[in-house]
Amino acid sequence: MKTYLKIKRLFDIIISSSSIIMLSPIYFIIAVTVKITSEGPIIFKQKRIGHNQKMFTLYKFRTMVKNAEQLKEKYRHLNEADGPVFKIANDPRFTKIGRFLSKTNLDELPQFLNVLKGDISIVGYRAPTPDEVKKYERWHFERFKGIPGMTSLWAISGNHNKFKFDEWIKMDIDYNNNPSFLIDLKIIGTTGINMIKNLIKK
Repeated sequence: MKTYLKIKRLFDIIISSSSIIMLSPIYFIIAVTVKITSEGPIIFKQKRIGHNQKMFTLYKFRTMVKNAEQLKEKYRHLNEADGPVFKIANDPRFTKIGRFLSKTNLDELPQFLNVLKGDISIVGYRAPTPDEVKKYERWHFERFKGIPGMTSLWAISGNHNKFKFDEWIKMDIDYNNNPSFLIDLKIIGTTGINMIKNLIKK
């Protein structure tokens, strides 16, 4: 396990640093587009809970109106996710460019900085918000023994709504307990293919 984690961390550093450099023109284009098409900051910062329940700040390109967090309760009745997670496929809070960025996962590119800092890994589990964690059952905390990631088994599972929240958590725990570079590579490859397919669709 220790060898796996050391190699995985080295892999994360190499991939995240090289991605930030190579994708810098795309970062610039997205940043300018977000800025000129809607009011609010370019980067959306949100508190998340990660490895060993440590809180950190997650970075994403802003995809929603600037008061999106305040509007959450207004649209809670539209929530499509099971358990404590709040997720709406066609969230009315999306800006026009934000909807595109979310569908193609381009909004998550700033998370390479989180990877470089060691907050998350390339592959792991979706880091929850503090509000979600407050609703966890005791056994759900088992997932925090692992390191959260930009992508995960759940992220490549297709129709996310087919999974109950407990099934999602069990998937994360199983991933943590059975480390495998082959599985990591499969998840990364599938994530890349899905991003390309979504870009082509748009």
